[in-house]
Amino acid sequence: MINYFILAAVAATALVVLLGVLNMGRSGEKRGITSNRLMRLRILFQAIAIALVMIGLAFGMKGS
Repeated sequence: MINYFILAAVAATALVVLLGVLNMGRSGEKRGITSNRLMRLRILFQAIAIALVMIGLAFGMKGS
């Protein structure tokens, strides 16, 4: 079950990275603000993904 959450967190991280790359191609004065928000969101999703992987590993080792 936790594998689905890990996949969702990884997919969300990849989506935010893609949005960040697309945002770099834009012009305008709000580009920097949007890039900063996307960077923070990426870091949040990466932290969630890493935490879920660690939880998954901990539960996997208890089952062995």
